[in-house]
Amino acid sequence: MLFTPAETKVLIIGGGTMGADVATVFARGGCATQVCELTTERRVALPTYFANQMAELGYEERIHLLTTAGSLDEIDWSEVDLVVECIPERLDIKQSLFIELEKRAKVETVLASNSSSFPISAICSDLKTQARMIGLHFFMPAHLVPCVEVVYGPKTSPLVGESLSRLMTACGMVPVTVKKDLPGFLANRLQHALSREAFWMVDEGIASLEDIDKAVRFGFGFRYLAAGPVLQRDHAGLDIHAAAGASIYPSLNNSPEIAQCLAEPASHGKLGMKTGEGFFQWTPETIQAERERYNNLLRASLQLIQKELPEIK
Repeated sequence: MLFTPAETKVLIIGGGTMGADVATVFARGGCATQVCELTTERRVALPTYFANQMAELGYEERIHLLTTAGSLDEIDWSEVDLVVECIPERLDIKQSLFIELEKRAKVETVLASNSSSFPISAICSDLKTQARMIGLHFFMPAHLVPCVEVVYGPKTSPLVGESLSRLMTACGMVPVTVKKDLPGFLANRLQHALSREAFWMVDEGIASLEDIDKAVRFGFGFRYLAAGPVLQRDHAGLDIHAAAGASIYPSLNNSPEIAQCLAEPASHGKLGMKTGEGFFQWTPETIQAERERYNNLLRASLQLIQKELPEIK
């Protein structure tokens, strides 16, 4: 199996923000990409969304590679080489979809899930062709965050994973291989390990929410663009970090319970921007301003490390 962008036809199922941005990644790399979106309003809006995204990325000439469909029945399955599922995070509907995909897709078609929480082994647990099924986890916004996790299930063929990693590299992404599909995979486990300690410190009155963010963004997190935690240890000295770890590790929080400062607002429907209140208060105007600030910083960061990223042909 060998994926090359010019010859690979991709089907994205789900045209929400994540699905649309994932489609943009593949089209940017040169893959003919179709998005299946059931909602008429969203489907009608996709061409304009794609035009804006591709222009912003400087790939206007590849906009013709992006098309849409309104149902699985509209798809020419003989022409699909790779399916990436980007539907909502509910295990039951993902399982139902993969049952349908196994029936419709030709046997050599790779079936991937962009799930951020459910292992591919749980999604396809009762299916017969699990060797071609794999996790392909992007981070929001997918077209601006270079990393993508290629997550193997216990029955995933290594050839499928290797081919998919090469394709993602050709699309300008930085794939990381996750050899076991444990909950949270690689990046989210690291992220939640940090979050558990951060929110525990808030619960304990050690630091405020605002100071937690400042410490990460303008402290050790500031260096992550230049070096991850492994390379950073070589910069600073393994002896220093080994000694620090011996002192700090015994006092780190390892509770299996969610911190109160996170659990309480979530239980009361205070979910962040989508409800107008989370840790902070939000209005349509402040949401728009914050998202612009956030995306602008991501774009600027992307430009800073552009020379270290795979070149899109």
